[in-house]
Amino acid sequence: MAGFFSLLRRLYLSLYNWTVFFGWFQVLYLVLKTLKESGHEHVYNAAEKPLLYAQTAAVLEILHGLVGLVRSPVSATLPQIGSRLYLTWGILWSFPEIIRYSFFGFKEAFGFAPSWLLWLRYSTFLVMYPTGISSEVGLIYIALPFIKASEKYCIRMPNKWNSSFDYFYAAIIALGIYVPGSPHMYRYMLSQRKKALSKSKRE
Repeated sequence: MAGFFSLLRRLYLSLYNWTVFFGWFQVLYLVLKTLKESGHEHVYNAAEKPLLYAQTAAVLEILHGLVGLVRSPVSATLPQIGSRLYLTWGILWSFPEIIRYSFFGFKEAFGFAPSWLLWLRYSTFLVMYPTGISSEVGLIYIALPFIKASEKYCIRMPNKWNSSFDYFYAAIIALGIYVPGSPHMYRYMLSQRKKALSKSKRE
C-alpha cells in the first residue's frame, strides 16, 4: 500500500510540475513573441492570462508542504508564493495603470536534473532574488499613489462589521515585511544551495 501511495505521489507531482512548466513556457513564448513583434509596451497584456493562471497554480505548493507531499517547509514556501500572488493579483491585476513601469523576469526549476541544471537551480537565485525582490518592492511603491487615489479594497465606517480597512496602509505594511523577510529567505536559499550541491558532489 505504501508503494502505491508513493507511486501516486510521484505521478501527481510530475503532472503538476509539467503543467506548471508548460504554463510558464507559454508565458515565456508570448513575452518573446510580443517583444519581437510589438515591443515591450504590449508584453504584459499578451502574457497576462497565462501568467495569472501559472502563478496562481503555485498555491498548490503550499498545500503540498502542508500535507507532506514535499519536504519544503511551509514557512519558506508561504512567503515566496504569497509575495508573488500579492504582486500578481493585488498590484498588477488590481492596478493596471502601473503596467507601463513593469519589467518581467522568469525562472523555473525542475525536481530531477543533471548536475549542471542542479547547479543553475541553486545558483541563479544569487542574482535573481535581489533582482526579483527589488522589482516587487518597486512595483508596490509605484502602485501606492494609485492605491490611495482609487481606495480600491478599502472598507470605511460606519458599516455592519463596525470595522475598517485601508489597502494603502496594508500595502505599506507589505513593503515593511520585505525588510526582515528578504534576508531570511536569502539565507534559507543559501543553506538549501549548500545542502543540495554538497549532496550532489557526494553522489
